[in-house]
Amino acid sequence: MSLKYAVLAALLEGEASGYELSKSFDVSLANFWPATPQQLYRELERLAQDGLVQARTVQQERRPNKRMFTLTEAGRAELAAFAAEPPKRPTAVRDELLIKMQAMDGGDPEVTRALIEERMGWARGKLDRYRRVRRRLLGGRTEEEYLSSTDRVGPYLTLMAGIGFEEENLRWCERVLAVLAQRVALG
Repeated sequence: MSLKYAVLAALLEGEASGYELSKSFDVSLANFWPATPQQLYRELERLAQDGLVQARTVQQERRPNKRMFTLTEAGRAELAAFAAEPPKRPTAVRDELLIKMQAMDGGDPEVTRALIEERMGWARGKLDRYRRVRRRLLGGRTEEEYLSSTDRVGPYLTLMAGIGFEEENLRWCERVLAVLAQRVALG
């Protein structure tokens, strides 16, 4: 899959500038499809050239003009076709920390502990952000009320995956720390 479909999916929320898209992308999609702002801007230009998004310029007095992007009918059709296809390959985890865990034996357990604690900090930060977004989406409603009344459930379901991923990340980190503590105590 290319960044193209992630950008098209993000624009289902409505018109957005590249900056706004970059900020919302960080919260909603970055956990499973990261992209830099520069990559997003380049992709938006390609999508506009291909007729999948439409851009308009908004004049601003005290700031540089900004471009606002919306999906075209062709973009919606392309996204619908993509969503109907099965994934081309199963999920693959590429995580440098897991390679470090594989190679940790014989190394300094304190270094490994510090790496895990750093990962826990990242996971907690993401989890806090995701939970704030969840509270904002729900707006005081129960999950069932929200899901039965919202026009789009995709962003919420994606958010649930991100929350579950980070919760599992924290569980794994806690287990690693317990194993490391036990090995140090035995050592």
